[in-house]
Amino acid sequence: MTSNTRVVVIGAGLAGVRLARRLGELGTPVTLIGEEEHRPYNRVLLAEVLAGRYTPDVIALPAPAALTRARVAGIDREARTVECADGSKIAYDRLVLATGSNPVLPPLRGLFTPDHVLPEGVHAFRTMDDCLGLSEAVRPGVKAVVIGGGLLGVSAARALAQRGAQVILAQQSERLMERQLDPSASKLVRRHLGDLGVEVHTDLRVRDVRCVGGAVRSVEMADGYALDAEIVVLACGVHPRVGLAQTAGLDVRKGIVVDDELRTSDPYIHAIGDCAQHDGNVYGLATPALEQADVLAELLAGRANARYTGTRSLTRLTLPGQTAFDLAAFGETEPLPGDDVVQLADATRGTYRKVVVRDDRLVGGVLVGELGTVGALARAWEGAEPLPSDGGPLLHLLTNDGGS
Repeated sequence: MTSNTRVVVIGAGLAGVRLARRLGELGTPVTLIGEEEHRPYNRVLLAEVLAGRYTPDVIALPAPAALTRARVAGIDREARTVECADGSKIAYDRLVLATGSNPVLPPLRGLFTPDHVLPEGVHAFRTMDDCLGLSEAVRPGVKAVVIGGGLLGVSAARALAQRGAQVILAQQSERLMERQLDPSASKLVRRHLGDLGVEVHTDLRVRDVRCVGGAVRSVEMADGYALDAEIVVLACGVHPRVGLAQTAGLDVRKGIVVDDELRTSDPYIHAIGDCAQHDGNVYGLATPALEQADVLAELLAGRANARYTGTRSLTRLTLPGQTAFDLAAFGETEPLPGDDVVQLADATRGTYRKVVVRDDRLVGGVLVGELGTVGALARAWEGAEPLPSDGGPLLHLLTNDGGS
């Protein structure tokens, strides 16, 4: 590629901004297109804005100068142009889709008004506008129901509780954060939320959103029980935002399919971040998005040997309160038959550690409280090197900062 190559990036989230910054550092000009009115921001920290710990300015990202605010309506692959909703066109030599993901809106009766908008008081929790709308609605004593007990739902429930809301978290499955945590760690998360005043219900399927005069009043469960609600937060997960790619005729399955050079089925178009599917994986996490952006920057700047081979990512969560609650999870936290499991718990200190070992290799783990060992354990997991047969170093990693 030459210095005259026109690189256009659609999406001003973590992945798009990181790519644009890295390309700028490498001397490759880039046009970044973002449709939100706000400055680009770190979506991971929206819960801290909702909780009142940060202002929007604190989580803003350093955006490159060439930021264009526009909504992209289509891609003309033959002409190699991006078509914006205002009728303007932007030419590209290489196009990067960093379009992120959309919130999953569950199929609940009463969820939408006749005009196909969410009723007053019902909020998704994905964008800065979602966050600011929720912040305006929250007041001490307001009755809030959070639907969804994954990472996003837990973070939203904690933030609302810190703002003084009466919070009920409704989770359809049997435990919180089931994708990341084993049952023991999940119980500790539930206990921590309870200490903050959050009422948690699991194995509870929401059926209906009841509104009066266009505003939410209650949420009805499948068993007929109703929860009073002035605020409802939809935290039911996300799905890749792939509409532009589908309309343009690119290969889309769970996400936009890319190879090790993060190319789509069109060699002039790449995809990174939440919208991309690499080797069957759609990560939906910050670390893989940033790693993909770094690799693609090297490739677009002419470093031909750069490749993306996947990310082994670690989930971290801190729930501030009177006592901060720190959690980390990586890899496979549930053992398969024949795996070895080491678990250490200290009820007094509120710590819990568990690792899963398969064929003398660390394949996953969960740590709650006192996370001093997480870096060393994650490195052992990422390296996939055989562990010493006597198990001594592994036990040292688990116990060297106070586990018992």
